[in-house]
Parts: sequence; C-alpha cells; structure tokens
Amino acid sequence: MAQEIHKYGTDGGWHGVIKEGSEFPPEKDRYHLYIGLFCPFAHRANLVRHLKHLTAILPISVVRPYPKGEPGWRFDETYPNATPDHLFNSRFMHQLYFRDDPAYKGKYSVPLLWDKKANRIVNNESAEILRWLPHAFDSLIEDQKIKDLDFYTEDLKSKTDNISPWLTSLICSGVYKAGFVSTQEAYEKNVVPLFAALNKLEDLLHKNGGPYILGEKITELDLLAYPTIVRFDTVYVQHFKTNLGMIRHDYPVLNNWLKNLYWNVEGFKESTDFAHIKENYTKSHSDINPHAITPLGPYPDVEEKYESDWSKLKPGKVSHPKVVEAMSKL
Repeated sequence: MAQEIHKYGTDGGWHGVIKEGSEFPPEKDRYHLYIGLFCPFAHRANLVRHLKHLTAILPISVVRPYPKGEPGWRFDETYPNATPDHLFNSRFMHQLYFRDDPAYKGKYSVPLLWDKKANRIVNNESAEILRWLPHAFDSLIEDQKIKDLDFYTEDLKSKTDNISPWLTSLICSGVYKAGFVSTQEAYEKNVVPLFAALNKLEDLLHKNGGPYILGEKITELDLLAYPTIVRFDTVYVQHFKTNLGMIRHDYPVLNNWLKNLYWNVEGFKESTDFAHIKENYTKSHSDINPHAITPLGPYPDVEEKYESDWSKLKPGKVSHPKVVEAMSKL
C-alpha cells in the first residue's frame, strides 16, 4: 500500500488514464468527477462531459465557490448548483485527497477524478484529463457521431501542439500571473504578454476563418481557451486588473467565436455558471477584494448576435506600445 501511495500522490499528483486494458478500464458507474464551476481548469473536463455526452457515465460533485481557506474548498448543497459529496458526504475537498494519500501535502484542487472500485484517485491534472477523456468511454457510447468527436485529430496535431504552449502559458495562466502579483513591476511584466497573446489569437482566428480556432473543426484549443475567455470580461478585467482591453470591445473576432460557442454549441452554456465564477473570485481573494463586493456587470455575461459570415469581421487588437512590442516577439 505504501508503494501505491508513493506512486500516486505525494510525489507530484495523480496521473492515471482511463482506457481499455489499463488499471482504470472504462466502466459505467465506476468513476466520479469532482469539480468547481468557478474553476477554468475544472471547466475543461466538464466541457468534455457535455460535448461527449458523458453526463450519465461520469457523474459529478460540485464544491461551492467560496469561501476558500484552510482546509480549502467545501461541499454545501444549500448553495445554488453546488452539491454534497455524493460518494462520501465529505465536508471538504482535502478529505478526498487524504482518503487516497494520508501523507499528501499538495493543493486540494479540482478537477479530481475518483475510482469507486479501486477507492482511489485516478487523476487530478486538468490538461492530462482534457487530452484523454474525450475517448476514455468510447466503448460505452452508442451514438457513432458522438464517439467520432475528436478534439486532437491527426491532421491538426502539429498546429495544436504549436499553439497550445503559448495559449496555455500566456493566456490561460497569464491572467493569474498578472492578477496574483503584489508589485507594479511584476504586474506589468505579465499583463503585457497576456494582451500580446490575445492579439495573436485574434489574428489567428481571423486568418482561419472560424468558427473555431483552427477553422471548421472544434479542437482541444477551443476547450483550453473558452474557460479563460468566457471569464475575461466578467472577472479578470476588474479583479485581476487585465483592463488594457475587453473581449467584447477590443477583440471582435474572439468575441464572435465566444458568442458562437456559448449560444450555439451544446455544452458550453450548460457548463458555464456565472454566479459561481463571479462569487468565487470576488469573495475568495480578500487581499485583492477585501470587502468581497461582487460587481453586477458586465451585462450581458456573453453578448448575442453571432455573425456567421466571418468574412465580415475585422480583427481588433490592443495597441498599447508595450503590447505591440511584445507581440512582435511572439
């Protein structure tokens, strides 16, 4: 048992994979996913659940969005759209981590994927789950169209692999790099490349002609970018001071991409809860927002009137001199 704990947990998280012939084979009613609707990283896994019609195969428990503090995220079914821990009725997320590894000293993060049969954690790394979850339960899916839905196809792997590193580092993580610093110098060092990357993503979307980042096929890149972009105007602009521009005002192509996903593609709106998103950030970070006031805006959360003719779109950008200089180096 000690050897298993050493392998899965204390030395760097859990990295199991659900696949045929593995120690975690695909089975209905065997696995359970723990998420927070506020968390962009957990949002990735929840998007796959919806897009691949796995909601009946992979049930979830949802932590409430605040307060955060030791011992971390908590379960509270009295908060709208939060749930109890459906497996163990735990009060806190840390109790699940300690069920597998009593010596665990890392973060009690979401998403966390639990194996009910083996009574242990499968994986708690969102990027890894995003890569393999889309085909983990294909043997249980009857609808061939859903089974064939692939976000990492052979013909687009090279492009995906080239874009994913800067998308992840400069945008998905970039908002946190800008938002959680405590000096002006560190803030400016991180907010500038964030907007340089948004400019680059805007141009890329326009060049590929939509409706998705690489064109006609939805890919892993869309599932990486959406959780951050849908939170950008709502939270990051004011809370993390990423206010050099807004998606709805300065990036018309990105905004059109966002509107299409949210309003027209099943699974995106359904997995997005703005109350959880806004209250998590504004009521969890007392050092950033000491009075825990949650802004009412922007309104609407995501604009309507999607433009299906992408040739009518003109790309925008943030033209701050430092951003333009940084973009030239990307």
